[in-house]
Amino acid sequence: MTVPDPVATAALGSKPIHPSPLAQSSSAAASSPVLLAPSEVDPKLKLSGNIVSATCLTPFMIGYRRKQKDSDERESGSPAWELTPRRGSAALYDTLKHLASKESGWNHTVVGWTGEITEMSNKAPAPAGQHMQNPRIAQVGNPPPAMGSPLGQPSPSTTRTKSYLNPPPVPVFNGTYNRMTMVGDYSRDRLEEEQIPRVDKKEREELQVVLNRCAKDAGWNNVRAVWVGDEEDGGFTLTGQNRWMKYAEKVLWPTFHYIIPQTFPRVEGSALQEKDWWRDYLKFNNAYADEIMKTYTPGDIIWIHEYHLLMLPEILRQRIGRDARIGLFVHAPWPSSEIFRILSRRKQLLSGMLAANMIAFQSETYKEHFVSCCKRILESKESLDADGKCTGVETYGTHCAVHALPIGIDYQKVSAAIKHPGVDENVAKIKNGYGDRKIIVGRDRLDSVRGVLQKLRAFERFLENNPQWIDKVVLIQITSPSSLKESQAIELKVSELVSKINGRFGSLHYTPVQHYPQYLQPQEYFALLRVASLGLITSVRDGMNAASLEYIIAQEDTHGPVILSEFTGSAESLPDAIIVNPTNTAQVAEEINKCLEMSDEEKKAHHKRLYDHVTANTSQAWNGKFLSLLFDELVHDASHPITPLLDSKRLLKTYKESKERIFMFDYDGTLTPIVTDPEMAIPADRVVRTLKRLAQDPGNRVWIISGRDQAFLSNWLGHIEELGLSAEHGCFLRHPGQTEWENLAETMDLGWQKIVGEIFQRYTEKTSGSFIERKNVAVTWHYRRAELGLGEHMAALCRSEMEEALKDWPVEVMEGKANLEVRPQALNKGEIVRTLVKAMRQENGKGVGFVFCAGDDRTDEDMFRVLNELNADGKDNGAGELGEVFSVTVGPSSKVTEAKWHLLEPQYVVDAVGLCVGIVDPKDKDIVKGVKEEGQL
Repeated sequence: MTVPDPVATAALGSKPIHPSPLAQSSSAAASSPVLLAPSEVDPKLKLSGNIVSATCLTPFMIGYRRKQKDSDERESGSPAWELTPRRGSAALYDTLKHLASKESGWNHTVVGWTGEITEMSNKAPAPAGQHMQNPRIAQVGNPPPAMGSPLGQPSPSTTRTKSYLNPPPVPVFNGTYNRMTMVGDYSRDRLEEEQIPRVDKKEREELQVVLNRCAKDAGWNNVRAVWVGDEEDGGFTLTGQNRWMKYAEKVLWPTFHYIIPQTFPRVEGSALQEKDWWRDYLKFNNAYADEIMKTYTPGDIIWIHEYHLLMLPEILRQRIGRDARIGLFVHAPWPSSEIFRILSRRKQLLSGMLAANMIAFQSETYKEHFVSCCKRILESKESLDADGKCTGVETYGTHCAVHALPIGIDYQKVSAAIKHPGVDENVAKIKNGYGDRKIIVGRDRLDSVRGVLQKLRAFERFLENNPQWIDKVVLIQITSPSSLKESQAIELKVSELVSKINGRFGSLHYTPVQHYPQYLQPQEYFALLRVASLGLITSVRDGMNAASLEYIIAQEDTHGPVILSEFTGSAESLPDAIIVNPTNTAQVAEEINKCLEMSDEEKKAHHKRLYDHVTANTSQAWNGKFLSLLFDELVHDASHPITPLLDSKRLLKTYKESKERIFMFDYDGTLTPIVTDPEMAIPADRVVRTLKRLAQDPGNRVWIISGRDQAFLSNWLGHIEELGLSAEHGCFLRHPGQTEWENLAETMDLGWQKIVGEIFQRYTEKTSGSFIERKNVAVTWHYRRAELGLGEHMAALCRSEMEEALKDWPVEVMEGKANLEVRPQALNKGEIVRTLVKAMRQENGKGVGFVFCAGDDRTDEDMFRVLNELNADGKDNGAGELGEVFSVTVGPSSKVTEAKWHLLEPQYVVDAVGLCVGIVDPKDKDIVKGVKEEGQL
């Protein structure tokens, strides 16, 4: 329910609503937002003082009046654009408006999509000098119907945007009058109302001017409209605008609310065109990035809201770079990993989100679900604080903070609205109409996840079990329509159940269930909350439930209890509410009876705890909490050095200028992606061809330095005679042009292998899905296939036991990606690199002019560290000179590494090498940027 805003209503010429005296109370004072001003933030962050909030929609619904044919004017001087406040999302809009206030100290801009634009009639001009279409609407926050229109009926001055399909052609019979041979004449002039409206650049600029004016008048500061569509001849057509919401509303929303694809109706399922919807989803997100970049300045904070924009963090990160300061809040419930993994774009969505510096959710449960998705789908690791609490996700060496931050509502605004004289009048009317009967109130959208059917069944059971309450209590259920196709079916079931309950327990003078499928005016709505004896929320899946918070504020004097579903995001932040499982009809019915029989003292004590929480955790306080945590994360990120993207031009130039060159590659995660089954990490044909071309150049020495054993490397890469191979982290070498392997661990005592095998065997038996890989020297225990939490836990225990058992042996226990490996301390990748580079420098005294070394995990850091040492030694060791070193880690720029450069994925390593030998065109943008364009599928 949108609440009147005193500032906005005053600006629009309506009578302002004076804040309640409660706004000055201690509770309200306690809820004062702790929002740091730009000058109070750590100066190391170098913030600009700007906050850009990206929301799904602008705060205004937009109406468009087209030009008359052959004219630049509109009838009666009507303006092209008319705006009305948008219904819903009051909590979000209140938080954004607080950021725009002078008291916040920030310069705030809202960036939102125009939404589906409504075409206005040319015959009903707006009153002169009025920015909003209707002052009464602006006051109460309801959208179209206009003043004087029946509730729920469209305004006579507006018409809904037409489908604008091309009209059928005029039949032409060519003189034969034979319908089988007639043709369509598409050349006739269309009537003006048949023409597809097209908004040109000038009109879009006019809308931006109107938006700016209205935004400032209503207290929004700056609002920028995002245009999404197919631009033709400089104009955007107003057709098929709902296509941009398809992926979010038909794929993400159902999944987030546990309506998985298997449960979609067959007709709906056959109509899903997910590929096209995904392309539109990316285009929608890119349009936001385009608009943000028009006004972006270094140091801006970008705050992204909702599931419609999950790819926007990654797109902005690609355009701005590591210095982008991005926060993301997901208002919708987040599903468990078992549900989320159903999505075909699950990895892209998670990666897109993790490009933000911080992500927050409505509840701790949703946060845990998200972290679990990252761990199971991306194989990320969670970061923990000193108390063992999860604080974020570690992905490819970079950190993204993850928090549970339940949003609140604007207490002062709601309190002022509840005290409005119009509410008092409606309270008197409701009391007069229902007399001494107790009122149970429910307000929900009419879809399968809001639990209206569950609520009605519980109320029916309550009357059935407690006949003494018949004729003494009524359930007033307000429902608003849903955009889902299932809404009509739900409405039919609700109507049938209401009729059944009223038929069983009602009479001529008593109707137990009063169902109103309509939008209420705020003064009616808040009056209903004030007179109710019980608030009943039975959602089966929900994010924030604003109705429960508004009910608590409205019950300040009467202290009515609230029953709240455990499946709402608000349940965890309101533990003192009566928490129920809405599918347990008997439990809900029992709690209804308990609440109605609760003594005044119990109700007062119960309500006080809830009231104190709601007034202390307001939307303004939420602003301060979110931004403070984001600032902390940005300070943490700023203390970590950035690894620049590999400079492809510099790489190619140095390669061509050098005569003696050496290339050294890790295998898994560097030349090929990490896979669940190690045996399936087969090199692609493109990798093999690139390595072969590279090794055939007489000026190149090319080595694969891997943890793999000799058999694997010989099988897949051994046919490249010019290629050098190092197996088991340097224990075995096969020099270029040779077929025999040199065993560097031949003289070592390998008695420790028996101890290692026994310990690994015990943990294999305890950990389903794990297995042992016995190499010639090293022994590895893999737990990638094991249940995630169990694998990590058992690995920690195993490592501790292994290190204690091997403390007297010259070996080390290395932790890799979902594996533990035991190997000799004296042999590692770093020492092999030292040996190879030294040998090449001394080979002919000319030195090495070009060194390229790439790896992705901790074992590869030994290679980078040795190269840094050799580079620091310079020419003083008697060997030839060491030229430029390109040490490259595979991962993000924020990864903590000894390498000097980074590339995001294995394919870009292959591209960079292919660039040197002419396989890849230097003009290829993917190599220069290191990332693919988002539009590519």
